Amino acid sequence: MQLETCNFIAGDWRDGPTRMENHNPSDLSETIGHFAQADTLQLAQAFAAAREAQAVWGATGPQKRHDVLMAIGTELMARAEEIGTLIAREEGKPAAEGKGEVYRAGQFFTYFAAEALRQLGQTADSVRDGIEIDVRREPVGVVAIISPWNFPVATPAWKIAPALAFGNAVIWKPANQTPASAVALTQIIAKQDLPKELFNLVMGAGREIGQALAESADVDAISFTGSVPVGRGIAAAAIPNMTKLQMEMGSKNPMVIMDDCDIDLAVAHATNAAFGGTGQKCTAASRLIVHERIHDEFVDKLAAAAQALRVGHALEDGTQIGPVVSAEQLASNLAYIKTGTAEGAELVCGGTRLERPTEGYFMAPTVFAGTRNDMRINREEMFAPITCVIKAYSYDEALHLANDTEFGLTAGIMTRDLARATHFRRNARAGCVMINLPTAGTDYHVPFGGRGASSYGPREQGRFAEEFYTTVKTAYSYAGAPA
Repeated sequence: MQLETCNFIAGDWRDGPTRMENHNPSDLSETIGHFAQADTLQLAQAFAAAREAQAVWGATGPQKRHDVLMAIGTELMARAEEIGTLIAREEGKPAAEGKGEVYRAGQFFTYFAAEALRQLGQTADSVRDGIEIDVRREPVGVVAIISPWNFPVATPAWKIAPALAFGNAVIWKPANQTPASAVALTQIIAKQDLPKELFNLVMGAGREIGQALAESADVDAISFTGSVPVGRGIAAAAIPNMTKLQMEMGSKNPMVIMDDCDIDLAVAHATNAAFGGTGQKCTAASRLIVHERIHDEFVDKLAAAAQALRVGHALEDGTQIGPVVSAEQLASNLAYIKTGTAEGAELVCGGTRLERPTEGYFMAPTVFAGTRNDMRINREEMFAPITCVIKAYSYDEALHLANDTEFGLTAGIMTRDLARATHFRRNARAGCVMINLPTAGTDYHVPFGGRGASSYGPREQGRFAEEFYTTVKTAYSYAGAPA
């Protein structure tokens, strides 16, 4: 069944001046739907409506906020299979992964429902006699959320949930590759007992709607997840208005494989981290730094594991790797194969488009060996089912290679040596460090973010989220001398 959907602006579903057709990357003959594209006039209407609604919601008590977020989260978890299947159809991840994503999105809302009840202020005595000080957090205001296509429900959930929990209004621009998932989440939010105009969905091209959000003086804060070039463009457009920014961007995550590790476990975790989600994760392990004593054995086992992965239609039983999201992404991936080969890397396995019973954007999981850290395939985020093995001759060299990048989102090490693991945890220049685990996979109740070009602004998730979605007010009161 095809969907015909609109934007949700100022409390109403509204068509746009144009529509976009969306196709299933597992089967290009299937049209998922036609989705309205907003224009800047509709965006201006969303701004005005959100500002008024935010004043009402910001003054709403914490119990009401808790109840609304709990209802959203509960419904998401209950409908995880249904909406997860929709994600699989339009984004291409296997249905089980889609279901897990939606369930996790529900957990974000239920977590922040509880956070709505934990908003406690502080009091202090002044250094001046007779004066008391009250310190508390207030909503930042109207928050623009710009989210990516690779986690089309989970990523916006971990932004929208704290925005609402802390009393803000939301204007959400999702990625155009995954509009059906955005509509499904919006339908759940729209039915809640919120001020009518508080939450707005504005679908459209980044060059128009995204740019207008970044440039607008009507936006108090922008939370963005996407590429480094787009993030830098948003920052340049937003800074003249002093808009508060939170940005999660690129990565080139290293996993160090030491010679004392459990090699079979290391291969399993590297395979998971490199190829899970078709490599389309900001936490994917795209650089595998392997000690020379086990290098050849590791490469052989990794190639065998990659070739054993079942690539197919996202809704087909047994599929482990779905298609990449679009023709543009596939073309970019295959271009990196040519780049790596031209740079002198050894193509151990994969590197080709695959034919399946349905026409889709299928690609074989790819392993490069014999790579250097200065190669483009080891410097640039590919967002692809491609991983590169770099040989290291010592732990010190491996750590240096891991840190030799402009990015710093996640980093991992496989080792049985506790002292080495501790040293890596303390010295890896990354926001998240994994010991004997895949680089991908984080929890919702703790902070998430990176260093360098990977992140800018306050951390996401957990209690750290309040730093971005609130602003601190310090009030001084003098009651006078007692009568």
